[in-house]
Parts: sequence; C-alpha cells; structure tokens
Amino acid sequence: MKTVKDYIRSIVDFPHEGIMFRDVTTLFADPRGFRMCIDQMLHPYAGQPIDKVVGLEARGFILGGAIAHQLGTGFVPVRKKGKLPGTTISQDYKLEYGEAIVEIHDDAIEAGERILVVDDLLATGGTAEAGIKLIERLGGDIVGCSFIVDLPELGGRQKLQSMNMGVQVLCEFDGL
Repeated sequence: MKTVKDYIRSIVDFPHEGIMFRDVTTLFADPRGFRMCIDQMLHPYAGQPIDKVVGLEARGFILGGAIAHQLGTGFVPVRKKGKLPGTTISQDYKLEYGEAIVEIHDDAIEAGERILVVDDLLATGGTAEAGIKLIERLGGDIVGCSFIVDLPELGGRQKLQSMNMGVQVLCEFDGL
C-alpha cells in the first residue's frame, strides 16, 4: 500500500544547485494520493472547533481549500506582498537565500477565531512563523499547523514548537 511519501517526486538541483526539491504536484495529480493526503492532514482536527483554515502561499492554498471544505470552515490565504486587493497587514521573514514579506487581509480573521495553518513543506519555518504572527496580530487562536513534508535538518518544526505550536507532518525527507 502506498503512502503519501510515495507520491512525492524528488528533483535534483532545483531551484538551485545542491537542493533536492520535494515536488508535491505529483501527489496532487493522483486522485488517491491527494485524497489520502487531505484525509491525513485533517484527521487530527476532525471534530475540533475550527473557524478557518489558513493556507500559506502557494501550495498551501490547494491544501487549505480542500481541508476547509472537508471541515466545513472558511479559508484564508496568506499571500506574498502586493497580491491581495484589500487592506492588509504584513510580516517580513527570512528565507534560506534572502528575505520576503507575506500579507493577510486585515479583516480576514476575527479575534478568538480558531485557526488551522496548512502548507505543503516545512523547511526553516520562516513562512509559517510569519503567517502565525499575522494570525496572532489579528487575534486568532491557532489550534495547529499541518504540513505534508518536514525537512528536519532545517529546524522548522523546532522553531514552531518553540512558539508553542502543535505541528503535524505526514512524512519527512533527509537533506535540503
């Protein structure tokens, strides 16, 4: 029987030399693999009161929309700077090879709403940390963070756990 990890393709030297890219589009393209992934990501949260799912740019949108649908909740995107049309708040963060800024609509989350954060991959945790800070600034209460892949050597899980976040991952890959 296949696992979620079996559906993920590894691509050498993308986007830079020395990087082993974990491509989840092959998982998304397979109906059984995609359903398995969504079911496993939402399972720990089924039956919990969750008001909204926040998906981190960009593959988190695919996952977040599907999970929000299954849970019967709303979906909120955290996007790269300049991509949202309304009034936003922003948060900068460091990447492995630079800096970036993400934004959320300033009215996307009401104080006290219970939020599940989702994305495809947890590496250094910078994007997730920025998204968490945005949610917290709006008064959201984060019930957990769910990812398909963790790259443990990059320390993202430890970073989020040091922020008192519950972190769930479906599989791990060694290396970058």
